[in-house]
Amino acid sequence: MSLMPPIPFKTKLNRVVAGAAIFGSAMAMSLTSVHALETTAREAYLMDYDTGTVLLDKNGDVLTEPASMTKMMTVHLLFERIKSGSVSLEDTFHVSEKAWRKGGSKMFVEVNSDVSVNDLLHGIIVQSGNDSAIVVAEGLAGTEEAFAEEMTAEARKIGMTKSVFKNATGWPDEGHLVTVHDLAILARDTIKNFPELYKLYAVKEFTYNGIRQPNRNPLLGTSAGVDGMKTGHTETAGYGLTATAERDGRRLILVVNGLGSVRERRTESQKLLDWGFREFDNYDLFDAGEVVSSANVWLGSETKVDLVTDQDILLTLPRTNRDDMKVSVVYEGPIPAPITAGQQVATLKVELPGNEPHEFPLYAATEVDRLGFIGRIGAAIKYLLWGANG
Repeated sequence: MSLMPPIPFKTKLNRVVAGAAIFGSAMAMSLTSVHALETTAREAYLMDYDTGTVLLDKNGDVLTEPASMTKMMTVHLLFERIKSGSVSLEDTFHVSEKAWRKGGSKMFVEVNSDVSVNDLLHGIIVQSGNDSAIVVAEGLAGTEEAFAEEMTAEARKIGMTKSVFKNATGWPDEGHLVTVHDLAILARDTIKNFPELYKLYAVKEFTYNGIRQPNRNPLLGTSAGVDGMKTGHTETAGYGLTATAERDGRRLILVVNGLGSVRERRTESQKLLDWGFREFDNYDLFDAGEVVSSANVWLGSETKVDLVTDQDILLTLPRTNRDDMKVSVVYEGPIPAPITAGQQVATLKVELPGNEPHEFPLYAATEVDRLGFIGRIGAAIKYLLWGANG
């Protein structure tokens, strides 16, 4: 096994990423090298949007009542239908008596009326209307019960491993439970897959049926960069919020639940987001296709082969710990020829004190042919006399 000297990556590391989101190619991890901030939330989960790195996890996988944060999945399924073209914003859904009679927060739709999808989306997202959520559920699946089954199926599809939905509103219902980790996954998937429709979450107020209501998100318009997503509250669940903010090209997703008041929900959420932006940053280590290093070749037409990564390697790191990171290339060498371009021949190893190491495959940038018989004899003699670097 060959272990290359640590890679001189400091210049790359100091270039802060301020570009498009990267999914599946960034390095996701749970960081333990920064003391987690204390929070009064019963459950809390803070993650970096680009890398999926978990910055704070308090009871993140404990099942809890989502209350109206449920409506994020109701909206997600409607977004999917709009994206696929099977539903348009101009389409209308009929208001049943069940939807009209539903208590709690309301959009105030009229029974037996037909409401546009555009208005219903505003009614759910801005006004947190239970009535509008049921109208959508019945319009898409026939019954709210059938729609709830679709919600749970969609949850599994996008990686929400524990959440189960029993209705479209978040009304207390036996077995209607989620985790704040799962809600963060839902928020991330929504932003990634429906970037234009997601902008509805930033609408600050909506008037329907002559009734104007403000967006219930307490941070919208008051905290830097916050542009979504959804509040929730029941007596048993407490006060919850899924919030996301973007500052200087970097986005965080926060989910809290079990807080004691509207004020506490606002102040705790603000505190956690500020902490996440202050203590951590994203760093671009290598770009897809970039030459990371080179490896020695045995009996080949070239003595070395360049090593490249097939993915952007983006890291979320504590600002105070980034200089402690060690990056190295590991491979069994010298690598025998022939070597095919694109063949995995090495591994990039990233180590940060107090955290599990992460590894990324490295590939041969070019093809290297095997030497002929005479050439192999000469190369072998040279290697015996002077070693790999002779």
